[in-house]
Amino acid sequence: MKVKKIYYILFLIIGIYFNSCIEPFDFKTITFESALVVEATISNEVKHQEIRLSRTFKLEERESLEESGADVNIVDNLQNTYTFSETSAGKYVSNQAFGAIDDRAYQLKIVTDQGKSYSSKLTKLTNSSQIDKVYVEKTEDENGINIFVDSYNPNGNSRYYRFEYEETYKIIASKWAYQDLVVLSKDPPVFDFVPRDENKRICYNTIYSKGILQTETNNFVDDRITKFHIKYISKDDYLIAHRYSMLLKQYVQSLDAYTFYKTLNDLSGSESLFSENQPGFISGNLYSDDNPNEKVIGFFEVSSVVTKRIFFSPSDINLWNPSVPAYPVSCDLIAPELKPKYGKSLFDYLESGSLKYYLKNDGISIPLVPPGGPYIMVPSECADCTIIGTNIVPEFWIE
Repeated sequence: MKVKKIYYILFLIIGIYFNSCIEPFDFKTITFESALVVEATISNEVKHQEIRLSRTFKLEERESLEESGADVNIVDNLQNTYTFSETSAGKYVSNQAFGAIDDRAYQLKIVTDQGKSYSSKLTKLTNSSQIDKVYVEKTEDENGINIFVDSYNPNGNSRYYRFEYEETYKIIASKWAYQDLVVLSKDPPVFDFVPRDENKRICYNTIYSKGILQTETNNFVDDRITKFHIKYISKDDYLIAHRYSMLLKQYVQSLDAYTFYKTLNDLSGSESLFSENQPGFISGNLYSDDNPNEKVIGFFEVSSVVTKRIFFSPSDINLWNPSVPAYPVSCDLIAPELKPKYGKSLFDYLESGSLKYYLKNDGISIPLVPPGGPYIMVPSECADCTIIGTNIVPEFWIE
């Protein structure tokens, strides 16, 4: 989640200039308060934990301001210290793998490269709750699928939940050919064919969920989640064109963390930035050690997490699968001329690597493709899947 993208609007005083209610108006920052933004969730998973630091930015700016050069540590109530190192701008990763454990309290400590010190309140690991199942159902109109989760805590002491997920999907190069076209001579034009690397035909890619997805069971007798909606995917989406996997992560939140993220989500989903329900500054559990009046944005969360992975192919759920599956990029056919009056020639495209060979433009396999060069070409991403994914099969992958 990019908390800073939602939060920076809370620290702006905006000037609005307009002539009437139906005419366009411009936004302009009049005053601005730079505030540290902290994205910090550690879990009971034994892994290299991650923390992200950034700064609020002005309304008219588009680039986030990563906070680099900080000293980041987590200290527990037994004085065990976990040190984090900056691996990329604003991203800090623990030097050792660790997971939060019960009956410990953890505190985040940050010292910026300007010498400013920040801390969190002491925070304990939340209770755990198991995922019963993650499952897929076709929509009634069969135009797509919905993914749901069922979860249950028999102890009834979790109640507040947040979900994230990772999606991994299979890519099969949509305009694959067994040969690549190479230039032997431009004048006279002489070409040859060489075998194409078959390891670039099938790939995989992983993307991560965005936004805030929460639910709670406080109004129910049982601490049970039933058919909570995680995601809808259209039948024409390339994610499920061949085979798809979702790793669902269920975090149990404290009431304070749940309230913080829910308020943040409500703000980001507001139809108008000028709603009467503007909450202003959303207080988390982070504070400045040097200045009690300084605002710090974010929440240090210590959360138990459980995961469950599912796989499916269109045939597994009898989902209609088109003869030409959707692809992540457009794969239009083009037959560049050798010596065009205007624009790029076939030689230019081959030299830049932006197009790859697909078929001869002889009108036999398919109708002649304009503008009429001797070879039908496609965008390289359509013939080499490693441009948009990896051909290394994930360790968890099951066909």
